[in-house]
Amino acid sequence: MRTLTSLLASSTALAASLLSQAPLGTPPTPAQNPTTPAKAVLGKILFWEEQLSSNGRVACGTCHLPEFGGGDSRRQRHPGADAILGNADDTWGSPGVERRDAVGQYVSDVRFGFGEQVTGRASISNAIAPWFPEQFWDGRVNGVLTDPETLVVVIPSGASLEAQSLHPMRSEVEMARANRSWADIRQRVAQVQPLALATNLPPDVQTALANAPTYAALFTAAFGDPNVTMARIAMALATYQRTTVPNQTPWDLYAAGQTSALTASQIAGLQLYNTTALCAACHPLGLTTDLSYRALGVVPTTQDPGRGGVTGLAADMGRFKTTGVRNASLKTTFLHNGRFTSMNALINFYRGGGGSFLPRDPALQPFTLTTTEQQQLLDFLDNGLVDPRARAALPPFDRPTLVSETQLVGANLYGAATPGGGFTPEILAQMPAFLGNPEWSVGFVQAPPNGVGWFVLSLLPAPPGMQLAGVTLLARPDLYALLVPFALDANGRATLVVSLPFAPDLRGVTLYGQGLLADASNPVWSGTRGASFVLR
Repeated sequence: MRTLTSLLASSTALAASLLSQAPLGTPPTPAQNPTTPAKAVLGKILFWEEQLSSNGRVACGTCHLPEFGGGDSRRQRHPGADAILGNADDTWGSPGVERRDAVGQYVSDVRFGFGEQVTGRASISNAIAPWFPEQFWDGRVNGVLTDPETLVVVIPSGASLEAQSLHPMRSEVEMARANRSWADIRQRVAQVQPLALATNLPPDVQTALANAPTYAALFTAAFGDPNVTMARIAMALATYQRTTVPNQTPWDLYAAGQTSALTASQIAGLQLYNTTALCAACHPLGLTTDLSYRALGVVPTTQDPGRGGVTGLAADMGRFKTTGVRNASLKTTFLHNGRFTSMNALINFYRGGGGSFLPRDPALQPFTLTTTEQQQLLDFLDNGLVDPRARAALPPFDRPTLVSETQLVGANLYGAATPGGGFTPEILAQMPAFLGNPEWSVGFVQAPPNGVGWFVLSLLPAPPGMQLAGVTLLARPDLYALLVPFALDANGRATLVVSLPFAPDLRGVTLYGQGLLADASNPVWSGTRGASFVLR
């Protein structure tokens, strides 16, 4: 093993060679979308806006957390094409929205039932996304931004980040109910209070909202008038992401001449990164990616063709984007199928020359590291290539707390269901009740087929022991209550879709709801658990 003295001495030459590998500077930005403070803060607000999703529980940032390397801290299993959990075609992805049809009715998904659907690929990091000419793991979105409503080309090139930002908003797995239109999204933005569901707003967001408390005012500040368009939403989202550049890693300081920025262990890891471990072949320092697509042999191409599914070229089958390594050690899920959960496990994968499936990129070659060397490489990746501001969620990586983080699905349910007639019905009440939502939905399942029901929505919970027709009441139906009748379908399911008015005076009011259900031909009543809803 080399001595500390010899290691530091040899690092001088290495440092000189690295100076040509420029640290990250200003991201490439299309001329049609210049970065301005007003546009960047609007983009920040939109990026963390859960009201952009159909169910009010998913924001862009939900799957791209800066303190987790621009990836998702949540990791859930996707059963693959066969819809069977626990076999070879399973992948790991990000939870999204529950399946709902075009009119907002809850629909049972073949894989996930009435629960949150999971994406078929793991969430890709957006840490250095502005530098990529295409977006997504397979590069299916290029650099042209076209207004999806007018079909006018707004930015002819260099706008892959803008173009990508629109796709999740209409994905029926990620953020949208079925057949969600661009007008639905645009109108939602125009009528809700910015970040009404979030808490712990960052200082720059607080200042922006103090000066411009509505989206109309925020768009006026950013674009000169209050007109909300999908193209402007895309441009603001991209602008914000271009301000979250992880360019203050210890390696950046080291490459700029501050040789004390890296420890001796990290310098040794840096040398291994560039030599024995073969990292720099695909992840050259500076950008930490060569912007290529490579086949790692992780899964058969019949399971996921990768880039080949976009281009149709045999040479692209099984190839996926070579992501950047900056902040990557903060992630909890690695590779497109989320197979690995630590950087150490990923290194072991590469040490063996990659996966077992063909094709496999020739750059994947087995290599050997001692235990000490592997720790040194990890030290460099875990510390030398991580921007400490992201790790600590400091500006520009600060963010609000999302309602989906503080109120997990089911956390607003209380009391016990009352069985009746052989049924124990359930209430689907996970959607936040935010004012201005035209499609707030409450569902009922596992109830009598073709039965009847009443939805009790009250300002008061029922007092202990209060009953009606043998059902223990959890929402008081006789004072300050709304009783809504509904019919169950042949599967014993129903969804009530309500348009909540934008009435700021109601903000903070708590409502209490419960479903009372019976078989129409055998009126033995049953009741769901209670659910509380805070108007926001």
